[in-house]
Amino acid sequence: MHHMFKNDSVNLEILKKRAFNLRWATLSEGVIPLTAADPDFPCAPEISEAISSFAKDHYYSYGPPEGLSDFKESIATYFKVKRNVPVSPDFSFPVNSAANGIYLTCKAFLSPGDEAIIFDPVDFLFRYSIESVNAKAIPFPIPPGTIKVDFEELEQLITNKTKMICLCNPLNPTGKVFTKEELTQLGEIAYKHKLIILSDEIWSDIVFKPAVFTSIASINDEIRNQTVTITGFSKSFGLAGLRIGAVIAHNKQHYELLMDASMHYSTIQGVNVLSQIAATTALNSCGYWLDSFVDHLSVMRNLVVNELNTIPGFKCIAPDGCYVAFTDITSTNKTSQEIHDLLLNEAKVAIVPGLKQWFGDGAEGCIRMSFATSEEILTDALGRIKKHLK
Repeated sequence: MHHMFKNDSVNLEILKKRAFNLRWATLSEGVIPLTAADPDFPCAPEISEAISSFAKDHYYSYGPPEGLSDFKESIATYFKVKRNVPVSPDFSFPVNSAANGIYLTCKAFLSPGDEAIIFDPVDFLFRYSIESVNAKAIPFPIPPGTIKVDFEELEQLITNKTKMICLCNPLNPTGKVFTKEELTQLGEIAYKHKLIILSDEIWSDIVFKPAVFTSIASINDEIRNQTVTITGFSKSFGLAGLRIGAVIAHNKQHYELLMDASMHYSTIQGVNVLSQIAATTALNSCGYWLDSFVDHLSVMRNLVVNELNTIPGFKCIAPDGCYVAFTDITSTNKTSQEIHDLLLNEAKVAIVPGLKQWFGDGAEGCIRMSFATSEEILTDALGRIKKHLK
């Protein structure tokens, strides 16, 4: 295993000061957070070096509203090389997070009273973004694991108010990675009904063999033309606090609608130049770091899934993507919230309960744990959980 992901590279002193969003800085001393999907490891050194080098010139002028050309080029190259998607740098732009990308896509394409189909369970940001533009989120259940999803059933949910399908691939919180066959069926339905596909691909680098990630925009021109692709750098490269993501339109009309919705031209919104430097460096120079990170995560995934499945009443299907373990706890006869409270108070381990507010109705009876940490911290946390749930 690569030395970058050993226990001694985790700086708990700094994490306790800086890691918010339900993590080290917000929990009482002695609690291990397996909460927000944010790594415990420091980022690739090249990223910090690039920020320092830029900062040494002492100039922080306005950047272009549509994003730095280096950033746009690196996004386009990444999608061409890694995802087999022809992307124009002109139609790609930075946003202050993938979450913001989801929101402004909803803002660009949905009007009050419109409907958008979301998966269930899925990250709450989809429902939140749809409802914040006064549209309605219609949930479509997706089981965990590799059971083939028949999107013909999704087609039954389409009405004359439906304008968008929100695809989250790999799917947080279950870690499902959709097959090319499933995505083709979904894409054909979207094309037939002229629906926008919002494809959230923030997790696409975190995929465990033998699963293979497919970008829905790589399937064909017709599907691509209905798609807006969104990605970010928090999961793959540990840059959550830099608030940087990207929105990729696949035609000029979509690009113009999205840029208008972004408010970048007015300077009310826009993206920090340092964040764009960081993300560009991550894409151009840090592939080796990401490969080692995924190797480490593959080992952690096996550890966490094997251990969780030895606990009475716990059933965890190994995720194909995402560094989160989604565990069915219904056989414990406790609710997700009760398990959360018990683990926090007794075992001193924080997890995310499968509450509607986080993931939708489909997550009740489940809990989610992030495993983007060192083997020692993860083993300690699992040992505590087992001790209090045996």
